[in-house]
Amino acid sequence: MERGELGRTLEAILLVAVEPLEPRLLAELVEVPVEGVEEALDELAASYERDRRGFLLARVAGGVRFQTHPDLAPYVERFANREVSHRLSTAALETLAIVAYRQPVSRGQISALRGVNVDGVTRLLEQRGYIEVVGHAEGPGQPALFGTTALFLERLGLASLDQLPAVEDFLPGPEVADEMERDLQSALGLGLGLGGEAASDDG
Repeated sequence: MERGELGRTLEAILLVAVEPLEPRLLAELVEVPVEGVEEALDELAASYERDRRGFLLARVAGGVRFQTHPDLAPYVERFANREVSHRLSTAALETLAIVAYRQPVSRGQISALRGVNVDGVTRLLEQRGYIEVVGHAEGPGQPALFGTTALFLERLGLASLDQLPAVEDFLPGPEVADEMERDLQSALGLGLGLGGEAASDDG
């Protein structure tokens, strides 16, 4: 297959794909070696950037897909106007972040970090396809261990978990940490207990 025709063919397939496609699968579909497909994909990606198109060819979760250019995000979001019900709550986002950075991690470990029961939230995230059981811990009960899914990477536009921002970027500076410590010591001095049963949220 000629290079120009190969590019057109790959464009047609990717246009109707509902999830990122691996170059290996594309190679099987067009009956061209994977190396040839990779070269054609690189050429397509470069041409879209060169022509300043409104979309780009992104490598996500081990595959490739079309997605809108980041520069145009405000307009795309305005058009999409997603329903509030499709958004994740703060509780769900916090739980998802813990799974992303600490995986594999159990419900008990997540609950300990968040200070609340997370059964409902983890069920929701499983239903949405963002987390899944990746194993079981040793010990009594062998609790399920959760990790993120390929869909999680796809939604964030990441090729791998290595592209997640460093967790240190989200930690407060030393001044804020010192202030929090002083407040905590003050609260303890006034006899405000921090124990008791963990609260619960369902996302």
